[in-house]
Amino acid sequence: MAAQKAIANPIQFTSPPPQEESAQSAEACRELRIAALAYRKSEARGFEAGHELDDWLAAEREVDQHECAS
Repeated sequence: MAAQKAIANPIQFTSPPPQEESAQSAEACRELRIAALAYRKSEARGFEAGHELDDWLAAEREVDQHECAS
C-alpha cells in the first residue's frame, strides 16, 4: 500500500481584523437598541398597526442622539 499523503486544507477560516469585528459588533448592538426602543414605542401605543416605520425611525434618532451625546 502506498503511504497516504496528508493534503493541506486550502480553505482557511480566519476571523475578521479586530477593528472590523468591533465595528460589526457596534452596529449589531445599535440595531438591537433600536429594535428594543421601537418595540417599547409600539407597546406603549397598544401595538396599533401602521406606525412601525415611524417607531423605527424615531428609535434610530433617539439612539443616535444618545450615542452622539456620550
